[in-house]
Amino acid sequence: MGLVRILVDGYSLLHSWPEVAPGQARHSEAAREELMRVLRLFQDADGTPITVVFDGRGARKSVCHPSSSRELEVLFSGDGRTADDLIERAACRFKPFGEVLVVTNDLAECNTVLSFGGSVSSCLNFICLVNSVLGNFEETLRRHNRAEQTRFRGGRRERLTP
Repeated sequence: MGLVRILVDGYSLLHSWPEVAPGQARHSEAAREELMRVLRLFQDADGTPITVVFDGRGARKSVCHPSSSRELEVLFSGDGRTADDLIERAACRFKPFGEVLVVTNDLAECNTVLSFGGSVSSCLNFICLVNSVLGNFEETLRRHNRAEQTRFRGGRRERLTP
């Protein structure tokens, strides 16, 4: 079975990625929004659905972020629960449907996910993956745009000549 979802510990990833929202507090809404922007680009290029879970303490108290979608879901843990709790539970529940990748630097969370057969990536490895996929996507898009531009210019000349 293939990868069915990527589960991301939001603050763990934000703290590991200073290039996302530089100068913004790591727990700020601006930093979270910029992370979502980058992950949305990654999801568009990769196609694997992503769920990002943030600890709810000190953040928005809603369960679901307004810009959530099926492809990029944003959740905040409720009172008495942590992002780790939600991620571990989701990873276990997704197991019958295929492989789930959990992105975190929390060693206890990694061990828990690995203990029931889940896959784990450190935040640094995931950042490298995101940068690689986005770089490849941009290069593919540039090549496609050049080819289309050449095709358009070539087709335009053909129509102008009798």
